[in-house]
Amino acid sequence: MSDYPETIVGTPDRSGGFPPDSVGLVQTQYVTLFHPPNVLTLDCGATLGPIQVAYETYGRLNEDRSNAVLICHALSGDAHAAGYHSPDDRKPGWWEIMIGPGKGIDTNRYFVICSNFLGGCKGTTGPGSINPETGRPYGLSFPVVTVADMVRVQRELIRYLGIDQLLCVIGGSLGGMQALEWVTRYPDVVRGSVLIATSYATGAQQIAFDAVGRNAIQADPNFNNGDYAPGPGPRKGLAVARMMAHITYLSDESMRRKFGRKLRYSDQFGYHFDSEFDVETYLDYQGEGFVNRFDANSYLYVTKAMDYFDISAGFSSLDESLSRVQGKTLVVSFTSDWLFPSYQSREIVYALARTGRDVSYCNIQSDYGHDSFLLDVPSLRRLIRGFLHNLLTPKEPCPVCESPCPTRQETAPDGNYIFSGRHRIDYDTIVDLVDPGSRVLDIGCGTGELLCKLIRAKRVKALGLEVDEEAVIRCVESGISVIQADIDKGLADLPSRLFDYVILSMTLQVLAFPRFALCEMLRIGRRCIVSFPNFGHWRARTAHFFRGRAPVTPILPYQWYDTPNRHVVTIKDFRDFCSQFGLRVVREIPLNETGVVRFLPNLLADEALYVLEKNETDPAARHQPSSAASGK
Repeated sequence: MSDYPETIVGTPDRSGGFPPDSVGLVQTQYVTLFHPPNVLTLDCGATLGPIQVAYETYGRLNEDRSNAVLICHALSGDAHAAGYHSPDDRKPGWWEIMIGPGKGIDTNRYFVICSNFLGGCKGTTGPGSINPETGRPYGLSFPVVTVADMVRVQRELIRYLGIDQLLCVIGGSLGGMQALEWVTRYPDVVRGSVLIATSYATGAQQIAFDAVGRNAIQADPNFNNGDYAPGPGPRKGLAVARMMAHITYLSDESMRRKFGRKLRYSDQFGYHFDSEFDVETYLDYQGEGFVNRFDANSYLYVTKAMDYFDISAGFSSLDESLSRVQGKTLVVSFTSDWLFPSYQSREIVYALARTGRDVSYCNIQSDYGHDSFLLDVPSLRRLIRGFLHNLLTPKEPCPVCESPCPTRQETAPDGNYIFSGRHRIDYDTIVDLVDPGSRVLDIGCGTGELLCKLIRAKRVKALGLEVDEEAVIRCVESGISVIQADIDKGLADLPSRLFDYVILSMTLQVLAFPRFALCEMLRIGRRCIVSFPNFGHWRARTAHFFRGRAPVTPILPYQWYDTPNRHVVTIKDFRDFCSQFGLRVVREIPLNETGVVRFLPNLLADEALYVLEKNETDPAARHQPSSAASGK
């Protein structure tokens, strides 16, 4: 341990009147790694060393060193992720909104590390650093670096800090690329990762934006082939690059709402080419601020590293590369992000799912575009808090009592209840039906109550599928792996026979295309378990026949105008459906509040549960709809 730094505490100092949820006064620390002859060999083949690394830490490393969280910053970020550098500092760290006591990344619980990446310009060796061989700044003689090179340097920093395993690596955008590199390059060193608004490989549109930015810098007459003084330099070119990039970080809706067509200095057009519109002067401000804190050469190198990034390079497929991941993964995207669209996150998610990795995914509704992860988005804060909480203190299965399902109330890390508390008799029956240790997918899993019961009672390997954002967040808070997706759009990204059981509980009647959904479920699962409310129950019939009204019963608690139910289905209807489309009924279990209904089920059962298999010998079973439209 003598080679490790003595100080492994980011001590908060709030003597300057900082907010109570801030880490307070912090200091950037520096360490020099890769001393010759133990230099770093880069992906380009060049060697580099020594390398100075700037980093900051917040919180306290616990006794067994198991609570370390590494934050990877994006293109224009740096090591200063939280807190203030001086009592007069007007601007805190770039993720102050997320890191601090009681925040999403709670420094009362976690030891948080953030370092400036290789090639940067905020203290870590980059093109603006002095080349020890010449005594002058590297400039364009600095070797081209990759995201993998950045992560190699971070790995050495973590080793220097005496940390054998990270609890989690978290990053957004380029930071997410670094986190993805971490979990594939050093899978045994990372227990979990959070990938935010990122991609497994930089796309053509992103490369195009980067190329325009680099061209703007290199076309500036003050660029001088990268050999410029620290002050002047290619300021105009760098400002233009930043202005264009900043547009991609926003969304059409956020720009419309914030700027519209408002003029800045007048209520009339000036008929000149200076900036007049609010949005123009805003971009001028962004460009000017950026050139005062960032180096143009670093911009060239970092954007090139992003362009080169492809986590599947060197593997036969994305699935093969991500099969190396060992820990849990949370992937987050934003609905209005057009720089890193949601489909790019889903490519990562389903590759992890196909290879049996433990993954959760949420596509957060936000109008703020790519920059959403840097803003105060409560959904993101809850997701990260819940995910980290369950990484550090995973739930222990409770003893199986007389009932196979736990009866205690589940709560989220913030103390709020996760589950409704209403007893579901179909859940009890499903738990009895599922074999221990099975692979289970619960479609329309809600807040994850059934999966929680299955995990504790049967030790299943569980995954939920849910369309509602709030329910997805609550699943993550309770430690349930879940993917935000719509079954009506199909499950084409999942291979056949991936699961032993695919469950659809009390959801069939709300689907747009139930036949399509069931065919997909029987494709990806060995068996399908379906439960639904029986609209043939005597209470429903009585409401129609005697009162002339739509039924409102304990199992059908909705009024006609707010019901999510699209389809009116009875037990007899479902039997005919299975016969018509070649679905083999393994078991039919009519239920009411007292248990299994043995007599007149279509009249006395208020719900029904079916265990289904695909009937391979029935011609109807081989004729499955290939799209949602054909499921009508």
